[in-house]
Amino acid sequence: MDAQLATLFGLTFAINLIGTLAYAARIAGVRTRRIALAFSLFNALVLISRTANSFQAPLLAKRVERNVLAGATTGALADFRWLLLAASLATITGALLTPTAQRLFSRGVTALSKRRSLPRLLFAALSTQGLGVLRESVAIPSTANVKSAAARRGAPVGVLLVNGAATAVWTVGVLASLYAAYLAPDLRATASNLSAIVNGVATILLFVLVDPWLAVLTDDVVEGRASDAQFRRSVVGLIASRFAGTVAAQFLLVPAAGLVAAIAGRL
Repeated sequence: MDAQLATLFGLTFAINLIGTLAYAARIAGVRTRRIALAFSLFNALVLISRTANSFQAPLLAKRVERNVLAGATTGALADFRWLLLAASLATITGALLTPTAQRLFSRGVTALSKRRSLPRLLFAALSTQGLGVLRESVAIPSTANVKSAAARRGAPVGVLLVNGAATAVWTVGVLASLYAAYLAPDLRATASNLSAIVNGVATILLFVLVDPWLAVLTDDVVEGRASDAQFRRSVVGLIASRFAGTVAAQFLLVPAAGLVAAIAGRL
């Protein structure tokens, strides 16, 4: 792995890690009963994810462009396999960090409600006291919670399947469109622009079928119509299906790239 690929690996890891930690923000919102504040705090992390994404796509596109122009296609598929592996590893890491992250989000929500200023909260987080809170919040996933999620009802199977499928499509979207440049070099600009359509399908699945269900469950927990335990089981299931989606993306990469190349040729 060269330096450029290592950079892309790190950016992909960061993007997917923050996406997984979104569930920790929801847990913190439920526990503190301050949903809006929890998401406001999480949006600060989203800025990091979007910044990473703004660098990832152009860097990868430049790498593909140089390889196509130089005729250096050997090992091209391996580059994309590494990036998909980064997505899977980030999801696992996010799952392991979820207990710690939800504790930090909960403390952050409480502090933000008092300080009413995100910059002041960030300065406080970097203080000696803030670092102490970080050490106190470190925790590992509870084996009992994981076993409970596997043994008892959480998220419906249909929601988990849709979440996994949407994650697979979203994970492979940009990568398949860029890999299509190796399959159809003369249409590489058209193929890369088709990533918006591929990601649009994933966005529709997530925001029409998965997010509304999770939002309703969140409100139900806050209003006492569902239990915190059910919510945690659902989150465990969603993270597991998200990981399954990143693994499935490995198998979708080549067929999806071929489909993108074929569509680009027919436009």
